[in-house]
Amino acid sequence: MGLPLRSAPTRLLDDRDLPAVRELLARNPVADVFVASRIEAAGLDPWRLGAEMWGHTVDGRLAALCYSGANLWPVAAGPASARLFAERARRQGRRCSSVVGVSSSVMTMWRYLEPTWGRAREVRADQPLLVIDGPPLVAPDPLVRPVRPDELDVLLPACIAMFTEEIGVSPVVADGGTLYRARIAEFIGQRRSFAHIADGRVLFKAEIGAVAADVCQIQGVWVDPALRGRGLGAAGTASVVALARAALAPQVSLYVNDFNHAARRIYERVGFRRVGTFASILF
Repeated sequence: MGLPLRSAPTRLLDDRDLPAVRELLARNPVADVFVASRIEAAGLDPWRLGAEMWGHTVDGRLAALCYSGANLWPVAAGPASARLFAERARRQGRRCSSVVGVSSSVMTMWRYLEPTWGRAREVRADQPLLVIDGPPLVAPDPLVRPVRPDELDVLLPACIAMFTEEIGVSPVVADGGTLYRARIAEFIGQRRSFAHIADGRVLFKAEIGAVAADVCQIQGVWVDPALRGRGLGAAGTASVVALARAALAPQVSLYVNDFNHAARRIYERVGFRRVGTFASILF
């Protein structure tokens, strides 16, 4: 089946496209909070954004977007848009470490990319996208609080352990951890890193990875492996929800691997509900 008759090729967007981009991102604010947060912080200039934003215009209107940076992240991309974005990504060669977003768009792109890019390290096609927009249903841990700047070296090993466990590779391999350390320090400086720290030991931690409009997104939820199964994950997540809703945004989202049944049970207890499905292609 061919593409729409009046479908223009993809193009690199710039700040003149901001009104149309914001309008498109507002259609699904929970799913697209990551991209929206980057745009609100840096606009569309690739140098400031640290990425490119591609657009697909149909009948004179912006129909879909694709954030192309460390992640390749399609937004509102139906089959035709996903195919065009994949073709553009294939032509320039793989520059990203993952393809992430709404599962239908990501998996369509991957069908076109895989023959050229080769097998991924892992394909996670079913990642429930969850949201909570009221108080948590379990009691928060009163000892979870924003991490202080002087606690960066206390927090960092837990962040590295979480990333390695979740993604399957260490974030410090490429450059010794310089960029990852700077990213964690940025979260701390923005008061978007939360933890329960006792006697210099991180028992629970999580970050708010993105904030835009009325939505923020939790990432990096981690409990010390020696303490799992004791309720720290549920109480800690409840704390992050309560703190984030008070300070950042009324809706709190996250996405989780479908095979992580323990985490899914925790999030359900806290009060999250499923609103969509993400996919991640990891390289």
